Amino acid sequence: MSGSEARGEAPPSISNAEWEVIRPLWQHGAMAARDVYAALPEGHGWAYKTVKTLLSRLVAKGAVEYEQVGNSYLYRPVYTREQMTRKEVKGFVDRVLEGSLMPLLAHFIEERDLDDEELDQLTRLVEKEGRRSRSAGRKRKS
Repeated sequence: MSGSEARGEAPPSISNAEWEVIRPLWQHGAMAARDVYAALPEGHGWAYKTVKTLLSRLVAKGAVEYEQVGNSYLYRPVYTREQMTRKEVKGFVDRVLEGSLMPLLAHFIEERDLDDEELDQLTRLVEKEGRRSRSAGRKRKS
């Protein structure tokens, strides 16, 4: 566990370009900057120096940490993809949807072709949350 996680700090917000650079670290674990550069999707159009700058920004924000190994630095994510995604989704819901999940859920149900497994998962999550909410309501009334 890293220092930020141990202190219970929330993951930082990162830019779209920083998301692209952190993805290979989640997929492959600790990597040198040249390996991150090589792992980026073909046609990204960035110079190696740009990737190093983005890694430096991620370090400054506390999203990535590094250790020196010989003449190289190995970068690793401080937070999991799930932690960063949850932070980003919560920020989007709060900022754009004023805290309401209904427009987002309606979009996924109406505009996306969810397969049966995804619909079953969504149904189970809604049912689980309903049971949890009802249980919490009963506890408050007691």
